[in-house]
Amino acid sequence: MKTRIDDQSKPQTMIQEKYTKRYQNLKVAEALSNNHLYPFACNELSSIIDLGYSQLPKDLKAFIFRDCLSAFRLLPDMNTSAAVSAANLLVKSVESAFPKQKKNLAIVEFKQAKVALKRRTKGHDEHIDLPSLPQDILVHIFSFLDVYSLLSSSQVSRSWNQATSEGSLWRSLFDLHFSHKVSIHIHPGFDWREAFKNEYILYKSSKMLRSGRGYCSYCDSVVWHDNLRCPKKQCRLKSGKKPLDLMLTHQVVNYLLGTTSSSDESDSEDEAVRGLWAYPTLQ
Repeated sequence: MKTRIDDQSKPQTMIQEKYTKRYQNLKVAEALSNNHLYPFACNELSSIIDLGYSQLPKDLKAFIFRDCLSAFRLLPDMNTSAAVSAANLLVKSVESAFPKQKKNLAIVEFKQAKVALKRRTKGHDEHIDLPSLPQDILVHIFSFLDVYSLLSSSQVSRSWNQATSEGSLWRSLFDLHFSHKVSIHIHPGFDWREAFKNEYILYKSSKMLRSGRGYCSYCDSVVWHDNLRCPKKQCRLKSGKKPLDLMLTHQVVNYLLGTTSSSDESDSEDEAVRGLWAYPTLQ
């Protein structure tokens, strides 16, 4: 059950300003311009539309409409499978919730973006010339990637696939996300990629990792996390190595709406997590 927090007693203009300020603090528009954050931002927009669009004031709906158009216009610049999947999910939400005129405009933008993306991908494929880098250099480069980018990179070529399977990469990711939550028995030939995969799928925080969000108690803000930490330098200095309190996507929506809810995300999201690991290891 959802409960409106102190809204009924406030003037309508104050309520609208509160919604707008909260949305601006989420910095969705900025995230859409970031290749890594783009899928997270699209998924968040989709959740806001699905779970709360009808409850939002007119001014905030205009902000969300603008950001949806921006998401579709920026899609050709992203050119990753995660970005395309997120944009497809967003357009479905737009189709189900937006009024006819705005829906039609958004769909036109989406279709034009898909055409531009197809042309750009085709041109890139025709001229691509992957450098033959030594394996140790590839591993070092890939050590800076997040989980999604690392798995996507594994499909570029055979040598990239071998480099992304390097155990040291997955051990670092495991230590970053799970070492403070689970204990494991390490033995010769231990498969760190498989260990990370199992924890990512089974551990409850896997959903939180996919939201890209966390709450920072030092600046009292909902932020896009940077390797599980607040992106603000002063907060990182204060927190040391302590990770943020990660958030589910529906918790971010609740923050925007000013509601409390006991509902959880659907089983379809669990399927999405497993789908992330559908990429095969090339032999």
